[in-house]
Amino acid sequence: MDIKIIVATHKKYWMPSDSMYLPVHVGAKGKESIGYQRDDEGDNISEKNANYCELTGLYWAWKNLDAEYIGLAHYRRHFSNRSKSGDKTRRVITKGELEEKLKKTDVLLPTPRNYWIESNYSQYVHAHHAIDLDTTKQILEEKYPEYVKAWDECMKKTSGHRFNMFIMKRDKFDAYCKWMFDVLFELENRLDISSYNKNDSRVFGFVSERLLDIWIQTNNVDYMNTSYIFMEKQNWLKKGSSFLMRKLKG
Repeated sequence: MDIKIIVATHKKYWMPSDSMYLPVHVGAKGKESIGYQRDDEGDNISEKNANYCELTGLYWAWKNLDAEYIGLAHYRRHFSNRSKSGDKTRRVITKGELEEKLKKTDVLLPTPRNYWIESNYSQYVHAHHAIDLDTTKQILEEKYPEYVKAWDECMKKTSGHRFNMFIMKRDKFDAYCKWMFDVLFELENRLDISSYNKNDSRVFGFVSERLLDIWIQTNNVDYMNTSYIFMEKQNWLKKGSSFLMRKLKG
């Protein structure tokens, strides 16, 4: 299978040696080379990286990369083969292992994240700005009304696919990117983020994480979940405390 998984990164980092992985320097415009494929070549939105995060790499891949299957991973987060080995390099999924999964499905997604005591909507609102999601829904109502039902249902759920990680066959990849970027570009036109802090300014990357399930559900796309691995230790106590504080403060 002709598979390319771009690995979004803004700095030099350990990368899988498997040839299907393509490290992409996101937000590369105006910056010195770090030895990886840059996202400011060809048709690109590299200058939007501060607001679109890894999506500038995804846009570059959509417009410039030729492959039968295209995926997105992150330098600190990869799809995993569930190995119990302590060597992290052995736990990142290989091309052979991935091909076996793609014989059964055209779309591979990371295991969903479960918020347990939060809906997808309330979790976002407690972490960012409600107007981001409310405006996105308005755009769907006006431009893509067939997606509103899935939006309402997904916003009420307590789990969802996150991180903008996926692997898709080319036709589905093209269809998803065309729809998703159209929604985000319209959202960019309507939102005033001049008062947002640095984290909240990554709004279009955050919103896109919520759009994936909407597209999957509306188009009845068959997919398979698989595990993923963080390449660095996670401070779950800090994350949990921050989560509860945001919920309590509202």
